[in-house]
Amino acid sequence: MACYVPFNDRNLDISLFTLRPTVVFVDELVEALKQISSYTESLGCVHSSIFRSIHGNLIIWYGAWMKRSSENKQLLSAALLSMLTNNHVSTMAMLVEHSFFNAYTGESRDGSPAAKFFTGDIVSLSSASSLSAGNDSSANWASYESMAMFKELFGKKMNGASSGVCLKSQAHPRIVCLFVWKSLQQCYSYILDSDYRKQLAILPNLEGFAQLDVKYDVFKVVYVSGDDVLNNIDR
Repeated sequence: MACYVPFNDRNLDISLFTLRPTVVFVDELVEALKQISSYTESLGCVHSSIFRSIHGNLIIWYGAWMKRSSENKQLLSAALLSMLTNNHVSTMAMLVEHSFFNAYTGESRDGSPAAKFFTGDIVSLSSASSLSAGNDSSANWASYESMAMFKELFGKKMNGASSGVCLKSQAHPRIVCLFVWKSLQQCYSYILDSDYRKQLAILPNLEGFAQLDVKYDVFKVVYVSGDDVLNNIDR
Protein backbone atom coordinates (compact mmCIF):
# COMPACT_ATOMS: atom_id res chain seq x y z
CA MET A 1 0.00 0.00 0.00
CA ALA A 2 1.16 3.56 -0.70
CA CYS A 3 1.11 6.57 1.62
CA TYR A 4 0.69 10.12 0.29
CA VAL A 5 1.67 13.65 1.28
CA PRO A 6 -0.38 16.14 -0.80
CA PHE A 7 1.21 19.16 -2.49
CA ASN A 8 -1.47 21.56 -1.22
CA ASP A 9 -3.69 21.96 1.83
CA ARG A 10 -7.09 21.96 0.13
CA ASN A 11 -8.39 18.61 1.33
CA LEU A 12 -6.12 17.26 4.06
CA ASP A 13 -4.49 18.39 7.30
CA ILE A 14 -0.95 17.10 7.87
CA SER A 15 0.52 16.21 11.26
CA LEU A 16 4.04 15.22 12.30
CA PHE A 17 4.90 13.81 15.73
CA THR A 18 8.61 13.45 16.49
CA LEU A 19 9.69 11.03 19.22
CA ARG A 20 13.09 10.17 20.69
CA PRO A 21 13.26 6.53 21.86
CA THR A 22 14.44 5.96 25.43
CA VAL A 23 14.95 2.23 24.92
CA VAL A 24 17.72 0.41 23.08
CA PHE A 25 15.46 -1.81 20.97
CA VAL A 26 12.76 0.25 19.27
CA ASP A 27 10.81 -2.52 17.50
CA GLU A 28 8.27 -2.60 20.35
CA LEU A 29 7.88 1.17 20.06
CA VAL A 30 7.21 0.87 16.34
CA GLU A 31 4.60 -1.83 17.01
CA ALA A 32 2.87 0.42 19.56
CA LEU A 33 2.78 3.27 17.04
CA LYS A 34 1.27 0.91 14.48
CA GLN A 35 -1.54 0.24 16.95
CA ILE A 36 -2.08 4.00 17.33
CA SER A 37 -2.24 4.28 13.54
CA SER A 38 -5.07 1.75 13.47
CA TYR A 39 -6.94 3.68 16.18
CA THR A 40 -6.63 6.98 14.32
CA GLU A 41 -8.59 5.70 11.34
CA SER A 42 -11.79 6.13 13.37
CA LEU A 43 -10.75 9.76 14.02
CA GLY A 44 -10.52 10.58 10.32
CA CYS A 45 -6.92 9.67 9.52
CA VAL A 46 -6.67 8.95 5.79
CA HIS A 47 -2.97 8.03 5.58
CA SER A 48 -0.40 7.37 8.31
CA SER A 49 3.20 6.25 8.33
CA ILE A 50 6.19 5.72 10.61
CA PHE A 51 9.70 6.93 9.72
CA ARG A 52 12.78 5.60 11.52
CA SER A 53 16.02 7.57 11.44
CA ILE A 54 18.81 5.61 9.75
CA HIS A 55 21.74 7.19 11.61
CA GLY A 56 20.07 9.22 14.35
CA ASN A 57 17.74 8.46 17.21
CA LEU A 58 14.34 9.70 16.08
CA ILE A 59 10.99 8.21 15.13
CA ILE A 60 8.43 10.30 13.21
CA TRP A 61 4.73 9.47 13.04
CA TYR A 62 3.03 11.04 10.02
CA GLY A 63 -0.71 11.45 9.66
CA ALA A 64 -2.91 12.96 6.92
CA TRP A 65 -6.40 13.87 8.12
CA MET A 66 -9.72 14.85 6.68
CA LYS A 67 -9.93 18.65 6.69
CA ARG A 68 -11.49 20.12 9.82
CA SER A 69 -12.00 23.40 11.68
CA SER A 70 -9.36 24.87 13.99
CA GLU A 71 -11.45 23.97 17.03
CA ASN A 72 -11.87 20.36 15.94
CA LYS A 73 -8.16 20.23 15.12
CA GLN A 74 -7.34 21.24 18.69
CA LEU A 75 -9.58 18.45 19.99
CA LEU A 76 -7.86 16.00 17.64
CA SER A 77 -4.43 17.12 18.78
CA ALA A 78 -5.45 16.63 22.42
CA ALA A 79 -6.76 13.14 21.61
CA LEU A 80 -3.49 12.19 19.90
CA LEU A 81 -1.40 13.51 22.78
CA SER A 82 -3.55 11.52 25.18
CA MET A 83 -2.91 8.37 23.14
CA LEU A 84 0.83 8.94 23.24
CA THR A 85 0.98 9.73 26.96
CA ASN A 86 -1.50 7.15 28.25
CA ASN A 87 -0.35 4.41 25.89
CA HIS A 88 2.85 2.54 26.87
CA VAL A 89 4.55 4.53 24.11
CA SER A 90 5.39 7.05 26.85
CA THR A 91 7.52 4.42 28.62
CA MET A 92 9.61 3.86 25.49
CA ALA A 93 9.98 7.33 23.95
CA MET A 94 9.91 11.04 24.68
CA LEU A 95 7.74 13.30 22.51
CA VAL A 96 10.13 15.94 21.15
CA GLU A 97 7.73 18.07 19.10
CA HIS A 98 4.47 17.93 17.20
CA SER A 99 2.51 20.20 14.90
CA PHE A 100 -0.08 20.41 12.15
CA PHE A 101 1.26 21.61 8.80
CA ASN A 102 0.00 23.13 5.57
CA ALA A 103 1.51 21.79 2.35
CA TYR A 104 2.28 24.69 0.01
CA THR A 105 4.32 23.30 -2.87
CA GLY A 106 5.62 20.01 -4.26
CA GLU A 107 6.93 18.18 -7.30
CA SER A 108 6.94 14.58 -8.53
CA ARG A 109 8.61 12.79 -11.43
CA ASP A 110 5.41 11.02 -12.47
CA GLY A 111 3.22 14.13 -12.41
CA SER A 112 1.11 13.03 -9.44
CA PRO A 113 -0.20 15.74 -7.05
CA ALA A 114 1.34 14.12 -3.97
CA ALA A 115 4.57 12.60 -2.68
CA LYS A 116 4.04 8.82 -2.67
CA PHE A 117 6.05 6.26 -0.70
CA PHE A 118 5.87 2.67 0.51
CA THR A 119 7.27 0.68 3.42
CA GLY A 120 11.01 0.30 2.85
CA ASP A 121 11.42 3.58 0.95
CA ILE A 122 13.92 6.28 1.91
CA VAL A 123 12.81 9.79 2.83
CA SER A 124 14.82 12.82 3.95
CA LEU A 125 13.48 15.68 6.04
CA SER A 126 14.95 19.18 6.23
CA SER A 127 13.62 21.77 8.65
CA ALA A 128 14.30 25.43 9.34
CA SER A 129 12.82 27.12 12.42
CA SER A 130 13.10 30.71 13.59
CA LEU A 131 14.56 31.08 17.09
CA SER A 132 13.55 34.73 17.36
CA ALA A 133 10.98 35.27 20.08
CA GLY A 134 7.77 36.92 19.03
CA ASN A 135 8.44 36.46 15.33
CA ASP A 136 5.14 36.67 13.46
CA SER A 137 6.53 36.52 9.92
CA SER A 138 6.03 32.79 9.35
CA ALA A 139 3.20 33.46 6.91
CA ASN A 140 5.73 35.03 4.53
CA TRP A 141 7.95 31.94 4.41
CA ALA A 142 5.93 30.23 1.73
CA SER A 143 6.58 32.91 -0.86
CA TYR A 144 6.14 32.52 -4.60
CA GLU A 145 9.90 33.01 -4.92
CA SER A 146 10.68 30.08 -2.64
CA MET A 147 8.21 27.90 -4.56
CA ALA A 148 9.94 28.71 -7.83
CA MET A 149 13.37 27.98 -6.32
CA PHE A 150 12.10 24.66 -4.95
CA LYS A 151 10.84 23.59 -8.37
CA GLU A 152 14.11 24.61 -10.02
CA LEU A 153 16.21 22.67 -7.50
CA PHE A 154 14.05 19.56 -7.76
CA GLY A 155 14.10 19.67 -11.55
CA LYS A 156 17.81 20.30 -12.09
CA LYS A 157 19.77 19.01 -9.09
CA MET A 158 17.80 16.27 -7.35
CA ASN A 159 17.61 13.57 -10.00
CA GLY A 160 17.65 10.87 -7.35
CA ALA A 161 14.46 12.13 -5.71
CA SER A 162 11.13 10.82 -6.99
CA SER A 163 9.07 13.51 -5.23
CA GLY A 164 9.27 16.31 -2.70
CA VAL A 165 6.90 18.52 -0.73
CA CYS A 166 7.28 21.61 1.48
CA LEU A 167 5.20 22.02 4.63
CA LYS A 168 4.60 25.11 6.78
CA SER A 169 3.78 24.71 10.47
CA GLN A 170 0.42 26.13 11.52
CA ALA A 171 1.66 26.94 15.03
CA HIS A 172 5.31 27.98 14.67
CA PRO A 173 7.60 29.82 12.21
CA ARG A 174 8.89 26.53 10.84
CA ILE A 175 9.27 24.92 7.42
CA VAL A 176 9.76 21.19 6.78
CA CYS A 177 10.70 19.75 3.40
CA LEU A 178 10.24 16.04 2.74
CA PHE A 179 11.85 14.22 -0.21
CA VAL A 180 11.23 10.64 -1.31
CA TRP A 181 14.35 9.05 -2.83
CA LYS A 182 14.72 6.35 -5.45
CA SER A 183 17.45 4.72 -3.33
CA LEU A 184 19.56 5.38 -0.24
CA GLN A 185 22.66 5.61 -2.44
CA GLN A 186 21.14 8.41 -4.52
CA CYS A 187 20.15 10.25 -1.35
CA TYR A 188 23.72 10.03 -0.06
CA SER A 189 25.09 11.14 -3.43
CA TYR A 190 23.00 14.31 -3.29
CA ILE A 191 24.08 15.05 0.28
CA LEU A 192 27.78 14.56 -0.55
CA ASP A 193 27.62 16.55 -3.79
CA SER A 194 25.82 19.59 -2.40
CA ASP A 195 25.65 21.86 0.63
CA TYR A 196 22.16 20.84 1.66
CA ARG A 197 22.07 23.42 4.48
CA LYS A 198 22.43 26.20 1.96
CA GLN A 199 19.80 24.50 -0.16
CA LEU A 200 17.35 25.10 2.70
CA ALA A 201 17.20 28.69 1.44
CA ILE A 202 14.76 27.38 -1.18
CA LEU A 203 12.17 26.69 1.48
CA PRO A 204 11.46 30.06 3.07
CA ASN A 205 12.69 33.53 2.29
CA LEU A 206 15.29 33.57 5.08
CA GLU A 207 15.86 37.33 5.08
CA GLY A 208 15.14 38.66 8.55
CA PHE A 209 15.58 35.25 10.14
CA ALA A 210 19.13 35.59 11.47
CA GLN A 211 18.57 33.03 14.24
CA LEU A 212 17.64 29.70 12.72
CA ASP A 213 17.55 26.13 13.95
CA VAL A 214 18.36 23.98 10.90
CA LYS A 215 18.01 20.19 10.99
CA TYR A 216 18.41 17.39 8.46
CA ASP A 217 17.97 13.63 8.73
CA VAL A 218 17.46 10.56 6.56
CA PHE A 219 14.76 8.02 7.42
CA LYS A 220 13.54 4.62 6.36
CA VAL A 221 9.79 4.14 6.05
CA VAL A 222 9.05 1.23 8.39
CA TYR A 223 5.24 1.28 8.14
CA VAL A 224 2.39 2.75 6.11
CA SER A 225 -1.30 2.35 6.89
CA GLY A 226 -2.70 -0.50 4.86
CA ASP A 227 0.24 -2.83 5.48
CA ASP A 228 -1.83 -4.78 8.01
CA VAL A 229 -4.59 -5.25 5.43
CA LEU A 230 -2.14 -6.79 2.99
CA ASN A 231 -0.67 -9.00 5.72
CA ASN A 232 -4.13 -10.29 6.61
CA ILE A 233 -4.85 -11.05 2.95
CA ASP A 234 -1.54 -12.96 2.68
CA ARG A 235 -2.53 -15.06 5.65
